[in-house]
Amino acid sequence: MLKNKAVLVHALVWVVLLVVLYLVNVRERPADASILILVYGALNIVIFYVHYFFINPLLIGENRYWRAVTYMSVVLVVSIGVKYGIASYYQDIILQYRDTENKEKVLTPLQYTVAALITGLFFMLLSTAVYVISSNFKSREHRKSLENEKLNAELAFLKSQINPHFLFNSLNNIYSLAYQKSEKTPEAILKLSDIMRYMLYESNEDTVLLAEEINYLNNYIDLQKLRFKEKMYVDFHVDTDETDHRIMPLLLISFLENAFKHGVSTDASKPIRIDIKVHNGRLHFRAENAKNQLNKDQTRGVGLTNLKRRLQLGYPDRHTINIVESENYYSSELFLYL
Repeated sequence: MLKNKAVLVHALVWVVLLVVLYLVNVRERPADASILILVYGALNIVIFYVHYFFINPLLIGENRYWRAVTYMSVVLVVSIGVKYGIASYYQDIILQYRDTENKEKVLTPLQYTVAALITGLFFMLLSTAVYVISSNFKSREHRKSLENEKLNAELAFLKSQINPHFLFNSLNNIYSLAYQKSEKTPEAILKLSDIMRYMLYESNEDTVLLAEEINYLNNYIDLQKLRFKEKMYVDFHVDTDETDHRIMPLLLISFLENAFKHGVSTDASKPIRIDIKVHNGRLHFRAENAKNQLNKDQTRGVGLTNLKRRLQLGYPDRHTINIVESENYYSSELFLYL
């Protein structure tokens, strides 16, 4: 696609340039203008592209200056010879001109050679300028492509970290239930199975429906509730103006993990509060809880560090994250433009 676009741009520029040259000369010397556009234009285009494809790589890419100068000299000598042969054949309209006193004069071979040399060097210089600009553009595109590949690879790596991290915590929870010989153990295993199915299959996409992500969070909360003999209070509220919003998968789970990590609530007056609001494409996620030192998960997770890096890569300049922590309170908040 880019190659076809470049060919079209080159062709358009040449057509415009040759038409302009024709219009400039057609009033006084129409025959000369016709030859200019049909013959000399073609010759100069040949000089341009021979220099572009064969000489510029030696000058700029390989730094083989002497070989490049040799090729340039050959191209100039051949082109000047061909041009002078054509000019001699059409001597009356190309080599003849009128001086300031309106007298007929004829260009000497030296004068014409100098003029043809300057023209050839101009198109070679123009070719080099276009080659440098094109090379820089291709280099930027290549660097951008490599950066995108690197970002995609890093995102894939960060996402892969989530699975073992989450599985580690969940298996610990189920182990605790099994150790206590709790009747909740089979249900916990089924919940974990549903969650892992989402993580293994749905989350392979770059984005998922926000509704699917919210359902995943609900399953996670249910799994956490099964850990405790006493009732655990969680206030989970969702308010969204649309159902087709999409989000990076497994993005919000780290907030939820940290809410449970810093303490679960068996006090109805101090529930874990989770609010998700989406309006006009802007997501506001907030999770807050009172700390419970007795139930605090002492494991050292990688969730928030992972989350911040994923946000930097996936939503650059489109998110704000705030963490507030005190001795008795923990809150995490995310503003995100989907």
